[in-house]
Amino acid sequence: MKRVFAILILLLIALLAGCSISGGSQGVPPQTENVPSDNTTPTIPEEKDDLVTYGTESYRGFLLDNVYHSPSDGEIHFNVYIPASYTGSEPYALYFTLPGYEGLYFQGVGVNLRAEGYGFEAQKYNDKMIIVAPQLSDWGMTSARQTVDLVRYFLSAYNIDGTKVYANGYSGGGETMSQVMGLAPELFTAYLHCSAQWNGDLNVLAQAKTPVYMAIGRNDEYYGSARLISSYEQLVSIYREQGLKDEEIAKLARLDVKEADYFSGHGISNQHGGGGYFAYDGELMGWLFGQIKE
Repeated sequence: MKRVFAILILLLIALLAGCSISGGSQGVPPQTENVPSDNTTPTIPEEKDDLVTYGTESYRGFLLDNVYHSPSDGEIHFNVYIPASYTGSEPYALYFTLPGYEGLYFQGVGVNLRAEGYGFEAQKYNDKMIIVAPQLSDWGMTSARQTVDLVRYFLSAYNIDGTKVYANGYSGGGETMSQVMGLAPELFTAYLHCSAQWNGDLNVLAQAKTPVYMAIGRNDEYYGSARLISSYEQLVSIYREQGLKDEEIAKLARLDVKEADYFSGHGISNQHGGGGYFAYDGELMGWLFGQIKE
């Protein structure tokens, strides 16, 4: 009942603010602007096997509604962008982007890509990168386990550069990805946590020392910022108990609380929905794709 009530409140906030729950908000640049042009038929993976049923529809270079038939976690729906240059002869980077509530599978095929710009903006930072945009069923542990399973599939089925495996999670997708970071953070080079609370095990994250950038509006209408600030402080405390120095911790944990003028300066009136603008913020996205695992 609490979750149902939370969803109703979230929908009310979205309606009042005149924006979608997870990022199709006022002030967010249209995805057609400044995005690499790719109007060709999406690359269909050569690494075909019985574990994946590939979709037949496409959207701006993404092959939609592919299904990974996980031996342990059921059917996992995902959209994927594979650069035309990928042949498997050299390792490519890998990026997972998890959407907010409006991008979950029951909302419709490909709605996550139509609502959020992360998957398209990422192409600017590395043209040799496979981009996976899952459409999961919830923002809890079921989807977290499915995400881990899908990441492991891509790491085994494709020629992936293990030093360049990235992820971001926005809103409900951030809740899911934070739990992924509490299950298997060692799979990733770095993670960008956008406009969400942290639900994952910070001790597991700290053991792996996977760099994390947490960004949220000071007055995020759905989550607020206090809980994320508290999670960041807990993570810093764990690292200090490990004996790390402040400069070492700063490389592993970063908190960015955006003030009201950040949003108003971009014509955004709703801080939670406005978190979708983070996809277009070069500081945040540049930090993510600038990380390389040693």
